[in-house]
Amino acid sequence: MRLVAALVTVGACLLLTACGDADSPQETAAPTHPAVPSVPAPKLEDLPAPYNTADLAKGKAKFAMCASCHTIKEGGANMTGPNLHGVFGRKAGSLPDFNYSDAIKEAGFIWDADKLDHWLAEPRAFMPGTKMTFAGLKDEKDRIDLIGYLTLESAPKP
Repeated sequence: MRLVAALVTVGACLLLTACGDADSPQETAAPTHPAVPSVPAPKLEDLPAPYNTADLAKGKAKFAMCASCHTIKEGGANMTGPNLHGVFGRKAGSLPDFNYSDAIKEAGFIWDADKLDHWLAEPRAFMPGTKMTFAGLKDEKDRIDLIGYLTLESAPKP
C-alpha cells in the first residue's frame, strides 16, 4: 500500500511540475534544428519545353556515355569531369574541388537546359578551350531526353 501511495505522490508531483504555474511564463526549448523550407522535387511536366517531353528511360541510357567521366549523385566523386549534382543553376566552372579549364572558369554563365543543350551538341564549338573530349550529341531528341533526365536526377532532393 505504501508503494502505491508513493507512486501516486510522485506521479502527482511530476504532473504538477510539467504543468507549471499558469501565471508564470512558460519556457520553451529552442528547436535544435532550424526549420528548412522544403523544396519540392522537380517533375518532368514542370520542366521548360521541349525538355518536359523527354523520355527519361532514353535519357538515362544516354547518360551512360557521360557516366564514364561524370557522377550525378549528391556527394559523388569528381572523375575526369566534375560531379553534375546540382549543376542547373550553378555558375559554370565554380565547383570548388574540380580543376576546370581556363575557358570554363572564365565562362561566367549559369548552367541551364539551353546552355547544356548547346554544350552537348558540340562542346568544343560552344566553348573553345574546354578540356572535355566528348565530340557531341548531334541528335536533338537525344539531347532533350538526356537533359530531361539530368535535370531530374541531378536536382537536390527535398
